[in-house]
Amino acid sequence: MLIEQLFGIELPLIQAPMAGAQGVPLALAVASAGALGSIPCAMLSHDKLKLALESFRRQSDRPVNLNFFCHKPPEEQAERLRIWLQQLAPYYREFEVEELGGGAERRPFDAEVAAVIEPFRPEVVSFHFGLPSTELMLRVKSWGTKVVASATSVAEAKWLESRGVDAIIAQGLEAGGHRGHFLSDDLTEHSGTFALLPRLIQAVKVPVIAAGGIADAAGVQAAMALGAAGVQVGTAYLLCPEAEISELHRQALKDPTRHTALTNLYSGRPARGIMTRLMRELGPLGQAPDFPLAANAIAPLRAAAEARHCSDFSPLWCGQNPEGCREIPAADLTRELMAAFIRA
Repeated sequence: MLIEQLFGIELPLIQAPMAGAQGVPLALAVASAGALGSIPCAMLSHDKLKLALESFRRQSDRPVNLNFFCHKPPEEQAERLRIWLQQLAPYYREFEVEELGGGAERRPFDAEVAAVIEPFRPEVVSFHFGLPSTELMLRVKSWGTKVVASATSVAEAKWLESRGVDAIIAQGLEAGGHRGHFLSDDLTEHSGTFALLPRLIQAVKVPVIAAGGIADAAGVQAAMALGAAGVQVGTAYLLCPEAEISELHRQALKDPTRHTALTNLYSGRPARGIMTRLMRELGPLGQAPDFPLAANAIAPLRAAAEARHCSDFSPLWCGQNPEGCREIPAADLTRELMAAFIRA
């Protein structure tokens, strides 16, 4: 089944939910073009989540995808945090940072969040880092909502299917932002989109959506030719006016010398972004505390550096194929990506 039928959309594309990089405006723009707009919700308070949903429903009757994290909050890690702060101390002195804290909260999906979104009956809810409890899954599906989740391996795809997801996102190693793995932390088990996609399609019966490195119409068609039920695209939208990234992030995306790497320094969990001074000097995969504790120590340093127009300590999330980034309205970009699927 293609995702047009599954989600009630016209074009087989999901705009990737990008926490910290977008909000309702991007989701609305993509939805207006006939694809599935997404709202990243894991960093929103209950009040802000409700306001976001009210805003979307007030301006559109199109389907929407709400995305949440399903991580297990870590235990206290005082010793690891002490070592982490020691590593950051020279930067704190350089930028005259004195206090720890200030990072955005990253909350896993729970019953309180379910109660906030239930009145809105979202058409799609997607999860990263696994799934919530069976009880919460059944509650979400009781609304008539379709459930989608990310897999980085065949084992994860089978695990998700066995727990009742309606579709699976095959997240290739090229994808920007946080890796969605949850059964194993071994990054050597991860593969590129076009290696992962056919393996997942063969392993499960539910629709598989390709994600990672797809940034133009040719990439979309290649994924569909391999059997994808649809595609998920994120990085290509980052230069659209509806994206909410900083000017520093926009400048980095336009820099022809930029390249990306997986790093755990900004949040405590591997995520792909443009190389920064912090990543070069500490090594992109360092000894940061577990997700999301590392972010609390980075937040004040990032704020101080950005105040000086410096992105050395900013998470510049980006996939391996930013060449598709266009400074055009997101609806226009959606139609360009989906040109082969738009009926004349």
